[in-house]
Amino acid sequence: MNLRDRLRGLLVRLYARRVEGHLDHAQVPKHIGVIMDGNRRWAKAAGSSTVHGHRAGAEKIEEFLGWCTETDVEVVTLWLLSTDNLDRPKDELVPLLGIIEDVVRTLAADGRWRVHHVGTPDILPSQMQTALKEAEEATAHVVDGITVNVAIGYGGRQEIADAVRSMLHDAHGKGVSMEDLAESVDVDMIGRHLYTRAQPDPDLVIRTSGEQRLSGFMLWQTAHSEYYFCEVFWPAFRKVDFLRALRDYAARHRRYGG
Repeated sequence: MNLRDRLRGLLVRLYARRVEGHLDHAQVPKHIGVIMDGNRRWAKAAGSSTVHGHRAGAEKIEEFLGWCTETDVEVVTLWLLSTDNLDRPKDELVPLLGIIEDVVRTLAADGRWRVHHVGTPDILPSQMQTALKEAEEATAHVVDGITVNVAIGYGGRQEIADAVRSMLHDAHGKGVSMEDLAESVDVDMIGRHLYTRAQPDPDLVIRTSGEQRLSGFMLWQTAHSEYYFCEVFWPAFRKVDFLRALRDYAARHRRYGG
């Protein structure tokens, strides 16, 4: 590392400390959703392989959760694999699934966080389903740490469809007629059948890599969320970028209803 890079790194760290020093923890979002975008483009820019990009992105997760712990965030939803990602070429998808499975097992083994799967398990390989089930069981006792939702095999439209299906099955099991169900359906009822039921909706959604769209991420839950779009690719996401997102969020006056 040359002198210029050292000085740049020092300035960034000093700036991050300044931002953190002025951060009001009472205004920190309690639930942050993260669209971790840019692994492949980061790898391409570095002259490396796509798999290396996905590994670098995976390595960033524990560091990111550490920042969230320091700032009193309570719930984090990490979008690790969308339903659309399952259509990627086999030579990319197979290693990616292995990397994600390692992430799930690592998070569970850490002991600081409660792992919860959000997504449709039936569309995932059996080995991944087992890893998710074991991670949830192994961390069910964690009550003080962050709840980490791992969105794997996740699609926002699919979640709503699954919620409606679950609601219909529940009504049928209780002997409720379709007529009575139709009269009683409301927003709260559907919410009770979402993957994130009993959790607060995201206050803030961060998307890296410069893309400014949700791509179907938590369509129901983000109705009143704030968004922060960051130009940095996910593997290069720094603590200062995270703190800027929190500062930007705290500076907004949240209003509901348009």
